[in-house]
Amino acid sequence: MPMPMPNDDESKEDYMDRCMASDVMNNEYPENKQRYAVCLSNWEKDTEEKSMTNNRETRTFSFVLDEEQRESKSPVIKGHAAVFNQRTHIPFWGFDEMVAPDAFADSIQKDDIRALFNHDLNYVLGRNRAGTLKLFEDVRGLAIEINPPDTQFARDLMELIKRGDVNQMSFAFSVVSESWTRGGEEESDLRVLQQVKLYDVSCVTMPAYEGTDCAVRSYNQWKKVNTTNFKNNLLRRRLNLKLRKGGLKNG
Repeated sequence: MPMPMPNDDESKEDYMDRCMASDVMNNEYPENKQRYAVCLSNWEKDTEEKSMTNNRETRTFSFVLDEEQRESKSPVIKGHAAVFNQRTHIPFWGFDEMVAPDAFADSIQKDDIRALFNHDLNYVLGRNRAGTLKLFEDVRGLAIEINPPDTQFARDLMELIKRGDVNQMSFAFSVVSESWTRGGEEESDLRVLQQVKLYDVSCVTMPAYEGTDCAVRSYNQWKKVNTTNFKNNLLRRRLNLKLRKGGLKNG
């Protein structure tokens, strides 16, 4: 039997009790300290995986494959998976979004990142830790260079790119740090991605602005606080104005 894993609605305390009492775990890890460490590791890994799934978002930008690269016998996919300081309206969510410079700097140095086709882990084009995916920030944005494998799906993809049928890249991420700014009369509120954790960059057939409720929750929470502060400031300004007017009359 496999070792017990956390259930969706199970608390950490309940899971640890169940895991420590499991016959499988007792037979496999008879020492309490070792069994506790394994159970705790399972809990932390499961929590991290659920967090990645729940907080994962994707954004799409166009890219162009160099003519020189198109003629190469060993093709390389080059472009930008994200563009800095480009204001983009996020459909259906009611706000604009922009990626700040250095948003990817920390993640591309320490995280294990893949290059995929349509964000599908069954179609791997490259990986930074294998040296087949290079990621770096330049003045424009997040630059990528992929050395695709000599496989049928990769050759088919290169042909689609040469034909112009596929000309967009997308990146999958979760937010580490963000900021919000109230929009003007003709502008939507603005979300700025200050720092993100990058999971993959993908050549995609269709643009996607996929996100989870975390983006909307963050926006709604900011609006609630911002609206309250705005109303409080407005009341203070009105009160100060009344006090000044009263002072003038008394004078």
